[in-house]
Amino acid sequence: MSRQATSMLFAFALALVASAAASAPTSPERYRDLALEIFRELIEIDTTDSVGDNGAAARAVARHLLAAGFDEEDVVVLGPIPRKHNLVARLRGRSTGKRPLLLLAHLDVVEADPADWSVHPFEFLERDGYYYGRGTTDDKEQAAIWAANLIRLKHEGTLPDRDIIIALTADEEGGDHNGIIWLLDNRPELIDAELALNEGGGGALRNNQAISNTVQLSEKVYLSFQLEITDPGGHSSLPRSDNPIYRLSEALSRIGEYQFPVRLNEVTRAFFERSAELATPEIRAAMEGILGEPPDYASEQTLSAIPAFNARLRTTCVATQMQAGHAENALPQRARAVVNCRILPGVPPETVASVISRLVDDTRISITSMQTPTPSSPSPLDPGILLPIEQTTEEMWPGIPVIPTMSTGATDGLYLRNAGIPVYGVSGIFGDIDDVRAHGRDERISAKSFYEGQEFLYRLVRRLAF
Repeated sequence: MSRQATSMLFAFALALVASAAASAPTSPERYRDLALEIFRELIEIDTTDSVGDNGAAARAVARHLLAAGFDEEDVVVLGPIPRKHNLVARLRGRSTGKRPLLLLAHLDVVEADPADWSVHPFEFLERDGYYYGRGTTDDKEQAAIWAANLIRLKHEGTLPDRDIIIALTADEEGGDHNGIIWLLDNRPELIDAELALNEGGGGALRNNQAISNTVQLSEKVYLSFQLEITDPGGHSSLPRSDNPIYRLSEALSRIGEYQFPVRLNEVTRAFFERSAELATPEIRAAMEGILGEPPDYASEQTLSAIPAFNARLRTTCVATQMQAGHAENALPQRARAVVNCRILPGVPPETVASVISRLVDDTRISITSMQTPTPSSPSPLDPGILLPIEQTTEEMWPGIPVIPTMSTGATDGLYLRNAGIPVYGVSGIFGDIDDVRAHGRDERISAKSFYEGQEFLYRLVRRLAF
């Protein structure tokens, strides 16, 4: 799932913040080169669900760890089938009684057709200060950084106060063998931890200026509904008013016009509180108004008109697919649509299903849930975690605020949260909010952001584990 797409969209409505564009500190050259070497290898291994080999990528990282002196028992490649293997590696710490710190990233990527790209998606390309390739921003950059930083920590020789585990997994973007689910079901002891760092947060840039660094603490619940209506059909020269296309379209229009109620939680309230400090006067007033009890109606209307803010105010449901008819000269015998919902944490999915049924209001239209939803509770706004993130951000980018956020999309963090491991999506990798390419054509990351993110995550891990 794209870290930039979920954590940076909100910032397009924020005012520019005066911020130096000078480079932040980076890691020693030896470990920058190592991170780049691993990154290059991972990009050039196709790890798509259709034909890719996640296991090959896991084994490539394992070779680097073993060559750096990790014991074989601490570098494990395993999974349900070889093509869907995962890597779990452990840097052992002192026996202080503290539970481990888990560093999570996924090795799989979304599909990429070379015909759609101006560069080859599975050939690592350096050009004009950018690294190109599928997965450069979702999520092989963080996988490469975790591996290189773990090797750096081992070489430095100081034992952490707790074990540090990296888990690089399969099928986060889709597929039948999700790595975190498999590990939790089959080898939970390998990834048992006090807390985890994952994708889901990141830095926002506009006009090469840093705006904010976000940390993801929660995410919406994914649930799609299929709506379908059938009919005997007939000849198109004899139209009838109960045409399935019309009836389904009317139901979709009712869904499109409906807005779920505003419902803020601890994370989204903190998001609007901190974002208000960066906003234009109009948006700042609206953010302050939405925090009232009850929320100010005019403020609600202002923020609801901005998709990235609207998605953080409420549950959303939107039509995403439609199919109908079988011939241009025949009345349709079937019309089918998909409505995708992103449900706020704490809202029962059955409540959303009931709303959809009421809005459809047509007994001829069947409504079927397409997934079993997986709700998860937000990670706590723990000062013991947020303060190190803020301290590290201030060291790297003085004056840049840290903003808690709820992802409108989904990550594997939800499975860990449900297993009792709080997850914080954070990377310190900054990206242009006006040029988000994750999951899209010519995906790329700036070299500057890659190396700054590497140093940010190194310093953060030291704060949390040493």
